[in-house]
Amino acid sequence: MKIQLIRHATLWLEYAGATFLIDPMFSDRSANPPIANSGDERRNPLVPLPGALEPWLAPDAILVTHLHRDHWDEAAMRALPKSTPIFCQPGDRDAIRSSSFTDITEIQASIACSGIAIHRTNGRHGTGEIGQKMGQVSGFIFQSQREPTLYLAGDTIWCEDVRIALDTYSPNMTIVNAGGARFVVGDAITMDEYDVMKLVSYAPYTRVVAVHMDAINHCHVTRDVLRTRLAAEGLLDQVRIPQDGDWI
Repeated sequence: MKIQLIRHATLWLEYAGATFLIDPMFSDRSANPPIANSGDERRNPLVPLPGALEPWLAPDAILVTHLHRDHWDEAAMRALPKSTPIFCQPGDRDAIRSSSFTDITEIQASIACSGIAIHRTNGRHGTGEIGQKMGQVSGFIFQSQREPTLYLAGDTIWCEDVRIALDTYSPNMTIVNAGGARFVVGDAITMDEYDVMKLVSYAPYTRVVAVHMDAINHCHVTRDVLRTRLAAEGLLDQVRIPQDGDWI
């Protein structure tokens, strides 16, 4: 298994002989307006892509965890071949099809793809009224006899859904969308440094990789903040915090 953090939540995954592009956001730096009501008026993305697009335009399949524009943007829709197979959560097929993509599979629970089992998991994209407005999100488990088990937690806070996924699948590696994304009112809508610490403490057997930082204006927990907090708690050795373009 090889994973490249492209930027934010966009990943390139090489798994059991197949390649997956996950949550593609290909917009140029500052091409999009700031996330409203975030307390930060910088335009998005905050940083450029770490390289040219071409190496990421021909995956065997695309996985879109949910349709927020920092995970599936207009630039990706324009750049990617319309015939590329796309996997998504229930309810997102029609929106993706409206951009002329032709091969879309909603994962209700589990599917098999080239000898790889992909299971959908639940999550909570925040709490209270804001969490409800953020809508449904999903995580995904990759399993193969040839590979370690991988858990993509997706845009979720630490919650019972994440605990259930960890208990059910005992993943060897867990990729969390950190960054503590939030608005000026309400709690974080993705994992902040304290949520990452809770996950590491609950499941010390899984190797945690933290992404989803330093690229979108409402993610207030930076790599430096997360690294400093984990080091203070003696947990830094259990979490990988890659830079854009890094391979794992």
